[in-house]
Amino acid sequence: MVIPREGYLLRIFIGESDKHEGKPLYEWIVLKAREHGLAGATVLRGMMGFGAHSRLHSFKIERLSLDLPIVIEVVDAREKLEAFLTLIDDNVTEGLATVEKVDVRLYRSGRSGTGEGAA
Repeated sequence: MVIPREGYLLRIFIGESDKHEGKPLYEWIVLKAREHGLAGATVLRGMMGFGAHSRLHSFKIERLSLDLPIVIEVVDAREKLEAFLTLIDDNVTEGLATVEKVDVRLYRSGRSGTGEGAA
């Protein structure tokens, strides 16, 4: 798979306790991204944060340590990310999604003989 040098980064900010059909929402999002042929996705777990409700979520506060911030990052072409956002929109009931332009410098699988830009 080749992604354009002028790619886009989709960031989805949700809570660790957010669910989709009983499973973690972040897991569902990553599996959907893979199913729809996006270049890749990474889930990052935050140590502290707050969102639209201004409630502080921190690993230091026992009852809120179960709902730490989660950021899902996906890089691909803008059109593919926009289509993906439309697909998942109704299932992200609370959170934030941003899209920004990025300069893709490397995208390699590490397999020998596949050449530059191969996935």
